[in-house]
Amino acid sequence: LLGAKKWLEWRREIELLSDVAYFVLTTLSGYQTLGEEYVNIVQVDSTKKRVPSFLRRAAFISLHTVVPYYLEKGLLHLEHELQLEADGARTLQSNPALGFSSRTLIRNWIQRQVRELTEQQKKTALQIVYVLKQFIPLLHRLHLAVFYIHGTFYHLSKRIAGIRYVSGSIYCLKMISTAVFWLLLGCSMLQAEDQSIRSSYKFLGIISLFHLLLTISVQMYSFKQKQRARQEWKLHRSLALQKNMTKEKATGRHSRCTLCLEERRHTTATPCGHLFCWECITEWCNTR
Repeated sequence: LLGAKKWLEWRREIELLSDVAYFVLTTLSGYQTLGEEYVNIVQVDSTKKRVPSFLRRAAFISLHTVVPYYLEKGLLHLEHELQLEADGARTLQSNPALGFSSRTLIRNWIQRQVRELTEQQKKTALQIVYVLKQFIPLLHRLHLAVFYIHGTFYHLSKRIAGIRYVSGSIYCLKMISTAVFWLLLGCSMLQAEDQSIRSSYKFLGIISLFHLLLTISVQMYSFKQKQRARQEWKLHRSLALQKNMTKEKATGRHSRCTLCLEERRHTTATPCGHLFCWECITEWCNTR
């Protein structure tokens, strides 16, 4: 109704509002979600004998919707402010990912905190933000692998809140004392089926852990390569500034890198045929 620009500004807030509304009308109100109703499972607490309390369900909804939103926005704003401070530019460029409400609330508080930091603290904070942005997706992947191995707590928010699931049919049978025989028969059949399924998912969990370790190794190697490229880039820039003007004029425009506007060093060709410095194009590919 208001156009793509407004939708981009409010997209995360609309998603948050819809998620909160959905869980309030289902989980918080004591009803099953569509997925839970489809597979006939019921939420229970750690004792597996009672449904989760109202506070436990409210904690789960907050951890599942509100906390990730503010964590994502907080890290995004903090990184943006630290980069502005590092570049010496205080004019805020429009960024649709930041969102309108976040710009007015979160960013103002973060701006005040960043201004009180020293230069060394700002550099350290920027590194911490980078590590956190890389660590959070890896944490979710690790938790998913643990779920495949143990078969409980698909979401990290459910693990923190202590919310488990039981089959709706077993839960109803436990409430009926006259159905002991059918309960024992049904449980034995379900346990046999459950063991075969769990063995398959354990194998998937082990593969997921192995893949996660490979991903971490590749990211650490990439981080070291970026650090080395950044150091070589600084050295190259310092050497380039020491060149005299006559040599720069004699070089000509055809042998300059269009990224650093200096004479190309370790000339590298992209598939489209353009020529750049090796450090420039690798750094550009790593950040874009």
